[in-house]
Amino acid sequence: MFPLKDAHLGAHTFFASALPHDVCGSNGLPLTPNSIRILGRFQILKTVIHPRLCQYVDISRGKHERLVVVAEHYENCLEDLLKQREPVSHLKVLHIAYQVLEGLEYMNKHGMVHRALGLRNILLDRLGSVKLAKFGLYHMTDHGEDVDFPIGYPSYLAPEVIAQGFVHSNDPTYSEKPPPSSPKVDVWSLGMILFELCVGRRLLQNIEISEKLKFILTLGYVDDIVTVLAEEHGCLELIKELPGSVLNLLKKCLTFLPSKRLTPAELLIDMVFVEIAPIYKPFRKPVGLFSSSLRCMDLNLPEDISELCKEEGEEDCLTERSIDEVYYLWCLAGGDLEKELTNKGIIQSKPPVCTLPNFLLEDGEVFGQGRDRSFLLDDTTVTLSLCQLKNRLKDVSGEAYYPLLEDEQSNLPQSNNTNELTAAVNLPLIIRERDTEYQLHRIILFDRLLKAYPFKKNQIWKEARIDIPPLLRGLTWAALLGIEGDIQAKYDAIDKDTPIPTDRQIEVDIPRCHQYDELLSSPEGHVKFRRVLKAWVVSHPDLVYWQGLDSLCAPFLYLNFNNEALAYACMSSFIPKYLYNFFLKDNSHVIQEYLTVFSQMIAFHDPELSNHLNEIGFIPDLYAIPWFLTMFTHVFPLHKIFHLWDTLLLGNSSFPFCIGVAILQQLRDRLLANGFNECILLFSDLPEIDIERCVRESINLFCWTPKSATYRQHAQTPKPPSDNNGFNKSSYFSADYQDLPKTDLSREPIKLNELKAEVTPRISAEDLIDLCELSGLSHLKTPTKKTKSGKPKILVVDIRNSEDFNRGHISGSINIPYSTAFGQDRELIQCPNTATLQSFKGRVIVVVSQAMKSAAIFAEHLVKLKYPRVCILDGGINKMKPTGLLTVLSPQI
Repeated sequence: MFPLKDAHLGAHTFFASALPHDVCGSNGLPLTPNSIRILGRFQILKTVIHPRLCQYVDISRGKHERLVVVAEHYENCLEDLLKQREPVSHLKVLHIAYQVLEGLEYMNKHGMVHRALGLRNILLDRLGSVKLAKFGLYHMTDHGEDVDFPIGYPSYLAPEVIAQGFVHSNDPTYSEKPPPSSPKVDVWSLGMILFELCVGRRLLQNIEISEKLKFILTLGYVDDIVTVLAEEHGCLELIKELPGSVLNLLKKCLTFLPSKRLTPAELLIDMVFVEIAPIYKPFRKPVGLFSSSLRCMDLNLPEDISELCKEEGEEDCLTERSIDEVYYLWCLAGGDLEKELTNKGIIQSKPPVCTLPNFLLEDGEVFGQGRDRSFLLDDTTVTLSLCQLKNRLKDVSGEAYYPLLEDEQSNLPQSNNTNELTAAVNLPLIIRERDTEYQLHRIILFDRLLKAYPFKKNQIWKEARIDIPPLLRGLTWAALLGIEGDIQAKYDAIDKDTPIPTDRQIEVDIPRCHQYDELLSSPEGHVKFRRVLKAWVVSHPDLVYWQGLDSLCAPFLYLNFNNEALAYACMSSFIPKYLYNFFLKDNSHVIQEYLTVFSQMIAFHDPELSNHLNEIGFIPDLYAIPWFLTMFTHVFPLHKIFHLWDTLLLGNSSFPFCIGVAILQQLRDRLLANGFNECILLFSDLPEIDIERCVRESINLFCWTPKSATYRQHAQTPKPPSDNNGFNKSSYFSADYQDLPKTDLSREPIKLNELKAEVTPRISAEDLIDLCELSGLSHLKTPTKKTKSGKPKILVVDIRNSEDFNRGHISGSINIPYSTAFGQDRELIQCPNTATLQSFKGRVIVVVSQAMKSAAIFAEHLVKLKYPRVCILDGGINKMKPTGLLTVLSPQI
């Protein structure tokens, strides 16, 4: 992206043609509105970036098929040169021609044709360099098929375009879609524009359109079109005085037959530019974040380093930011496109009575309005004022635009009012995302961190824990998922065209996936959906396509709409981490293990809710499979998924369990008050879920959950030690239990039927030692990890008989023998140790025994008594004996 510099943000509007309401497509679904079709095709234009092209920024869809396009804009254009009523210098004409051809050639490489080339659409920046505007109108409207007006100016249209005529697909006489224009039509238009510059005035302006078109078509009968045009407009002498290079260029552009006319690429290397071409360096697109090329290969410093050290206030720092960033901040600062266009008179509201269609009375009198000309193209571009944005950011210091990444101190935004920005961090996320000044600092910081990826991967992870700026969410997710290398080459190498059996299912699923979203519901979105999903299926032959994979793909495709390779790479990295083996042909054992662990997590965090759901038979199999198979993308709309996944990507594969429990806890009161049928109805139409609260509670649940409690035998296999990065704090939080180095104290896998028989989760001996802070001690001490109340975070309950307990036990543990613990009513028999147990209600309670079955039954009784955070020690006391960390009571004399 180029910086804003001296450019403006400009907006223009037009209407897409309306479709009949009672017509459906071949699939039986309503036809996609043309405005949505245009919106989908527009997206690729944002990636066509060249110094000779005005960069496209955004498109907005309004009422009645209105579309508003935002793009880079300049106040001056070639039309201003003709206002001087003097011919433009021959050398300047050549420079203008060469720069225009540079822009056209770059468009042609991307399969695009301007078709609307005219004096108004060739803008000039502060240095007088050419910038082509509205070059994407022909492409985004499907070569004019989706609008009710012709693309292009009659005076500049090529003869073959005029001969083809304006035929719309809705026309009854329409039989076959005309072929799209070739790049050569722009060469003719350029020739007409250059001719006008050479003579210093407009051509074919005082003639009716039909006469203009007839005249252009008659030029096919003459050999020297340039001379005929000059004679027709009384400027033959001026033309004769032109240098040979300029005259030769005009003749090559104004060649009647397309077969003999040169393309922009051929003209650029023509001898007419032999003296001009060396001045211009070929444009090389900057290397992207994920590529095999070095991103620093084009970096260079000026010879005079003092040029970088300008005095404060000499330059507006905002203009150094990219155009899309400035527009994003402009919207946050209260920018309203339709309001800007209304203020300039481009959008005019009319009373409903004035928009009634024509109708005839019996006497033949006609009432109503004719065709509203506002539905035709108005090429007026309105400059968007940045005054409101600059006023909003006036207190931001210059240093804030260049933060130091090596500073070990807090990276909170700095300004003249630091306290306000510090306080903003504690505000709700939805408010922070709409705060202009706060987002400016976050965007600048993340932009610099991402440019230093993967070197700054850990700092990206650290900052993402605070929040992720929406503008950079796609790249930040890719960094959190560890995407590296030449992803485009890998994606291109996958065969996405050969038919496969899954094609039919993909075609059926895509029209139902997040179709409330305008971007994903567009035909362009469907095509990209199909390609990314098929690429994943083809590149993972050991896995199969399951319904829900399309929902899983949606967030990645939305954020990387113009980068299918990155969407595919993110999806391919996400699935093994969070959904390992979920897409096997027979995934029943994987799903069942996952749901069993989830059920244990409910019992661990909310025993009362777990008891109720088990009593009414409302098991996770009935509601949670779509949750986890799609990581909640089938349940929530995209804007909620973004906030949910911002945190999900920071955690390991066990974090979805915490999200699931947090959702249930938001519905807790209704679930506890209802029976089975009511619960089924409740989940068939899930009530509104507060995502920010869900994320906050998920993090709290995650912090209370021992790592080994969510151990799954079918989780992702451990990574090589070289990828573990030493398990620093950040990697430890996001690492799976399977990734941690295995020891004799690690948790052992058990059979699925044994796992299902246990209500509470197991934890490993190493987790127990970590919770008790016993690691590295030569003798045992009372657990020292404290809660806010001052009590230890964990209590170990040893249920062996007293003799075994005295022979060796964990320091600080209490002994409640299993055989004497519960009465006939299943209540705990009161004794000093049961009183201690009750005082620890709410902390982590680890049940330790010699036999795992006894420990599981004891823990289940505690869950029945509504004790939260109950778990059992995997392997029992035998796991602790080899550690030498057990305490033996001295015999009493």
